[in-house]
Amino acid sequence: MDTFNIALRIALAFYLITPGSSTCLIGCSCTDDNLGRSLVCMETSMGRIPEDVPHNFTKIRIENCHLTELPQGSFSRVSALEFLWLNFNEITLMNIKSLEGLANLTELRLQGNKLTSVPWAAFQDTPKLKILDLKHNRLDVLSEHALRHLPALTYLDLSFNQLSVISKDVFTNWPLYQSAEKSWGKEGLVSNVVLALHDNPWVCDCRLKGFVEFIRTVGPPIILMNSYLKCSGPASKADKFFHEIQLKTCMKPVASAPETNITLPLGANATLTCLVKARPGPTIQWLYSLKIIRGFAAKETQINEETISSQLMIPSLHLADRGLYTCMANNFIGNSSVSILVNISSFNSSYPLPPPVPMLSSDENTYIDIRIAKQTVYGITLEWHAATNNPAETWFTIHFGKYDSPKKELIYIGPGINSYSITDLLPVTKYEVCVTLKNHPPREGQCIVFVTGSDISEMEQRERLIHIIVIVCAMVLAVPAGMYACTTEARFSCFDRCMDLWKKRMRHGEDMQGTERQGTFDSLQATSEEGLCKDSEEKPKKRRKSEERFKGGSAAHLY
Repeated sequence: MDTFNIALRIALAFYLITPGSSTCLIGCSCTDDNLGRSLVCMETSMGRIPEDVPHNFTKIRIENCHLTELPQGSFSRVSALEFLWLNFNEITLMNIKSLEGLANLTELRLQGNKLTSVPWAAFQDTPKLKILDLKHNRLDVLSEHALRHLPALTYLDLSFNQLSVISKDVFTNWPLYQSAEKSWGKEGLVSNVVLALHDNPWVCDCRLKGFVEFIRTVGPPIILMNSYLKCSGPASKADKFFHEIQLKTCMKPVASAPETNITLPLGANATLTCLVKARPGPTIQWLYSLKIIRGFAAKETQINEETISSQLMIPSLHLADRGLYTCMANNFIGNSSVSILVNISSFNSSYPLPPPVPMLSSDENTYIDIRIAKQTVYGITLEWHAATNNPAETWFTIHFGKYDSPKKELIYIGPGINSYSITDLLPVTKYEVCVTLKNHPPREGQCIVFVTGSDISEMEQRERLIHIIVIVCAMVLAVPAGMYACTTEARFSCFDRCMDLWKKRMRHGEDMQGTERQGTFDSLQATSEEGLCKDSEEKPKKRRKSEERFKGGSAAHLY
């Protein structure tokens, strides 16, 4: 009996001193109930996920604690965790391995944060997840395979975000939807799934056609929390419900001109008109020989839902203004152009006019549409589109390097290739990348400037999630899934401080390196707060590596 008592006392002492068994974080409260042990942290200036979170919790609720990111393995030691609430923080970045070790997680709530994108592959580590709440964030894109790793989900809330255009494939590629579709009519085989998609700024043009049709036809077991989704644009469809509109299929631009050969006297005012029909609306630009020296104003007028008139005004015609003027229209499907020849009549036929200034070659006037198409855990993938006379013989040059560096690395890309991947970018670094025709200098609209974020932790030397902030683009940039748009000036001040600190340490040869509230997990109230910018002192990353991506080839999954 004495031996039993001694063993019992030793076991009790071991239980009391074992980290994570009964300890509670400072400023937080811990409770036990029939569903397990709960940790509740409310309105503490935590700033980041504590490394010493006890491992025996099944519920964790951390709200209004100024969290800014979810690094790799944030709760990996809490393997029994089933409920994780991180509402009303300031989370902007979520590592692809942030949910590592949470195989038992069934509920994740991230309401009221500042996420502009989610690394959807992170949910490979949570196969039992049933509830995912992402409302009141800043999500603006969803990749077609975003829901691929959420087969057990019964509640998904994406309301009150910045979603404007998504594909119906987001849902038709969802394994849960596919299995439900096969089992429709077989009562009891499939549980209901609740979707919340309302209060997003939906742009109801041709790009949303498939999604609108999906919403109209969706039915049990998929249930919309609010089936009255409303358009925010374009102007002709603003404030209309999905069931009130009819959308047409997208089409590439078709450019035309009422007059393609114009003759006017010297000194007259000329107006060149170009009509473009396209779905969705195109970007229109005029190309002519003296554009750099003598630029003219262009005015666009919406004729109807799918036709735009662009007028180029040439005041007081000079002799040098004679020549060919090309109106080029582009949208994401393709491009089209029409040329107008401008002549000037001579007052004295005995003195013929000198020849017009020659138009720049079509190659020199080529419009190149460049965008960051994908972001992976290692870097970015560029894609571009150029309308050239001989695409099978057209070479490109990629100019890449640090923004403030006068010398950029030149990469030559052969015909038929329209993508290129850049990996292992340095942290907290401002980069510029341009795509031009081979051996041509970059022109306006052919460059993108972006900034990388800080390392997640010193331990993650091989798996880093690059935080991309697009800060300058001289054209309309199609932001893909996985891109993080800068939304506050605070992020730039953070970047400037990090860069100053990093440069100082490099010059010296050095490496960069609350009150307790009581309550239960489900009963406490939380409110949203604003503003925190955390300084980071990180080690510089290894030298960037690059690899080509061929059109139609394998590509990294969108995150």
